[in-house]
Amino acid sequence: MIFAGVDVGSLSAEAVLMEDDRLMAHSIITVKPNPVQSATIVMDEVLAETGLTQDDIAFCVSTGYGRERIPFAQHDISEISCHGKGAFWANGDVRTIIDIGGQDAKVIRIDTNGDLVDFVMNDKCAAGTGRFLEGIAKTFGLKVWDLGDLALAGGDPVPISSICTVFTNFDVMCFLAKGRSRADVALGVADALATRINRLVTSVGIEGGVAMTGGVAKNAGVVRSVEKVIGRKTCPLATDPQIIGAVGAALYARERYYKQQAAN
Repeated sequence: MIFAGVDVGSLSAEAVLMEDDRLMAHSIITVKPNPVQSATIVMDEVLAETGLTQDDIAFCVSTGYGRERIPFAQHDISEISCHGKGAFWANGDVRTIIDIGGQDAKVIRIDTNGDLVDFVMNDKCAAGTGRFLEGIAKTFGLKVWDLGDLALAGGDPVPISSICTVFTNFDVMCFLAKGRSRADVALGVADALATRINRLVTSVGIEGGVAMTGGVAKNAGVVRSVEKVIGRKTCPLATDPQIIGAVGAALYARERYYKQQAAN
C-alpha cells in the first residue's frame, strides 16, 4: 500500500511517498503564497517522480502550517507528533528531537514507540530559527546553507549575547566592520543559536539518543554548536532531516489506514 505525508512549513514544503514503512520518494520546495498551493505543488512533484497518481495513495496525512486546509489529505496531525514519529523511524535509538524550523524551534521527547511524551517550543521571537539564519546569511551576502560551512572554519567565535534577530544583525555588521573574520562571526552566530536552543533542551530534558530535524539540521555549523552546548553527539538519521515531518505524517497515514481497515 502507498501512503503519503505532506508537511507545509513557513519556508519550505515537503512531501513523501512510502510503501508501507519504506520510503519511496520525496520532494522539497520553497513555500508558495498559501499552504494549499504549496502542498499541491510538492505532492504533484513527488507523484511525477514515481509515476503514481493520487488514486494510488491509500491514505494521506498533512502536517505543518495550514494542515487543516489540505484538500487531498484524509487527516491532519501536529508537526510535533510527526517529527517524533519520523525521527524514530529514521533511527530507533532516538528519544529526544531538536526540530529547528523556519519560524519556530521545538524540543520533543518520545517513547519507545515513537509517540509523544513531552515537548517545549520557543516563543514568537525568530531568534533560534531558520529565519534567523536566513537574515544573518543575507548580511553576509551568502546562501543560508553556506553559512554553516563558514562557521566550521571559525576558531574564535565572537560574543553575541542578544536574542533579538535585528540586534544580532547589527552586532554582526559591527564585528565585520571591526575586522573580525567572517568565519569567527559565523561561528558566533551558530553558538548564539545553539545557546538559545539549549534553553529549550534544559526545559524538557534529554533522554536516549538525540536527533536534529528540520532544514537547520543540514547546517553543519549549527549542528556542531548544538552538540557542544548539550554535551553529546546527535544521532545520524536514515534520510534527509528536512523531510522527517513528512515521513512522520506518512507513517501516521499508514496507522490510520490499517486501523480503519481493522474496524470495518
